[in-house]
Amino acid sequence: MNWMARWPGAFPVFASSARGARLVDVDGNEYIDFCLGDTGAMTGHAPAPTVAAIAAQAANGLSMMLPTDDAIAVGEELTRRFGLPLWQLATSATDANRFALRLARQATGRKKILVFNWCYHGTVDETIVMLGADGRVVSRGGHLGPPLDPALTTAVVEFNDVDALERVLSTGEIAVVLAEPAMTNVGIIHPDPGYHDALRRITRDTGTLLAIDETHTFCAGPGGYTREHGLEPDLLTIGKPIAGGLPAGAYGMTAEVADRVHDLVTGPTSDVAGIGGTLAGNALTLAAIRATLAEVLTDEAFAWMLPLAERWADGVQGVIDACSLPWSVTLLGARAEYWFLPERPHRGGDAAAGVDPPLDAFMHLYALNRGILLTPFHNMALMSPATTEADVDHHTEVFEAAAVELLSP
Repeated sequence: MNWMARWPGAFPVFASSARGARLVDVDGNEYIDFCLGDTGAMTGHAPAPTVAAIAAQAANGLSMMLPTDDAIAVGEELTRRFGLPLWQLATSATDANRFALRLARQATGRKKILVFNWCYHGTVDETIVMLGADGRVVSRGGHLGPPLDPALTTAVVEFNDVDALERVLSTGEIAVVLAEPAMTNVGIIHPDPGYHDALRRITRDTGTLLAIDETHTFCAGPGGYTREHGLEPDLLTIGKPIAGGLPAGAYGMTAEVADRVHDLVTGPTSDVAGIGGTLAGNALTLAAIRATLAEVLTDEAFAWMLPLAERWADGVQGVIDACSLPWSVTLLGARAEYWFLPERPHRGGDAAAGVDPPLDAFMHLYALNRGILLTPFHNMALMSPATTEADVDHHTEVFEAAAVELLSP
């Protein structure tokens, strides 16, 4: 991918191998991997149960365009974790979001969706949008070949702005709100206290569906942010880590939503309904998802990962305090991040305005040259079941050394 080379420095890392929380490049350099494939390898690289399941299924067929009994186990496990009773598979979280939006428009008879400023939900055209300087909805910079004016399909408000949310949804035009329960792709932005209660109340009052994208926020716990905080979405999408790194996505829905679209998606035209894919739900991916959820991203794994993220954040905060830096650190489950701002932002626009590209590049390259891989475009770290306390403490030491050099005359 073109953006895989957007690491700091003139020589992007080319990977040779990876196992657990370690990655080795083609020159033999080893890194503690806190990027973990930007969540795709939250399991740690090459988790043994997933690798064994992939090998066993590969010998018995990769894709037959027929269900296997793994589909039943995966559906039951997704229901147990996230609460929604009905599930469908996709080949990525992007596809899961795209299909969820189609279902929502069909179910409500409305055409427009709402997302939050500086959101990211994959390469779904309707979501690669932002608020322009005049408050109008515009395409995000770099959006290649948008098919039409995004204001025709999408409304945008700032995260945590209840008044704006209520004003836009009260028009009755919006089919669905698609939201990360905590924003992550412009950095971690937490909901204000009571925000999710207001979001759910307003969507219900206006007949708007609520879709929660857990692709990154799955790091909050075994059932993601949704179970951790008792959310009640109409639809839920997830991808990346659920298959241990294989391309995979899933979208769940309530029985009420399913009833509204049942005839169309099961009838004689279901193959051209605009959802699905020949390789979606293939046998290999289902085997990987079943093993990953049953044996890798378990309750016990999260019980190890969550305290590690706290240790990472505490270490960073200790350096910030000791060096009197005007920076801050925030935590989201097994994920943590530091900001070059004295307080963590509450809205996407504020987060985007607070980015310091030269300082970002310095901190990333400093860490990279000392054996630490952070998530690109963010100062973010993710813990895996294979991450150790020593890994975290090494980052704290490197972070402190970088801070001391920055403050040196």
